[in-house]
Amino acid sequence: MTFTDLIFENWPVRLVSLVLILAAWIDGRDLKVPNWITFPMVLAGLAYSTFAGGLSGLNAGLLGMCVGLLTLLPLYSVGGMGAGDVKLMAGIGAWMGWQITLAAFAVSAVIGAMMAVCMVLYRRRTGHHYQQFLLILSEWLAIRSPEKLSAIAAERKPRMLLLPYGIPICIGTIGYFCYQNMI
Repeated sequence: MTFTDLIFENWPVRLVSLVLILAAWIDGRDLKVPNWITFPMVLAGLAYSTFAGGLSGLNAGLLGMCVGLLTLLPLYSVGGMGAGDVKLMAGIGAWMGWQITLAAFAVSAVIGAMMAVCMVLYRRRTGHHYQQFLLILSEWLAIRSPEKLSAIAAERKPRMLLLPYGIPICIGTIGYFCYQNMI
């Protein structure tokens, strides 16, 4: 394999991986995935999908973007996730299509859960966080209004241990790429 082959073979996967690494780094530092990363990622992904596959490519990119949005939108709507994380998944979908996005989301969710457990164990406040989990779960089951749940989450947010979810999205997605020999 030549250097040129190494660089250009499956370049969209490599580009998405680089964007994810940048987003994870910023999210880890600032607890925010900025729009200057997510919006160009989505638009470039849709442009690439259209260029690569015409109208059917655009449709595939739009479907992937919608799947990316829908995977995290429920958590965002109740205040459990930032908008940047949702748009980051939409960007993955615009570039990679719905199947890869759904698989990357599943792996990212497992990574995110493992990171959350590790953060709780590291802080040695397992009982407190377990009680918080039960409280949030009971609110989700009892309160049917996303607006009310979002308001409760916003009020509680300053006291919560926050997980920069761009990191599990990055690890999970790149891990999936590696597992599928896409990188």
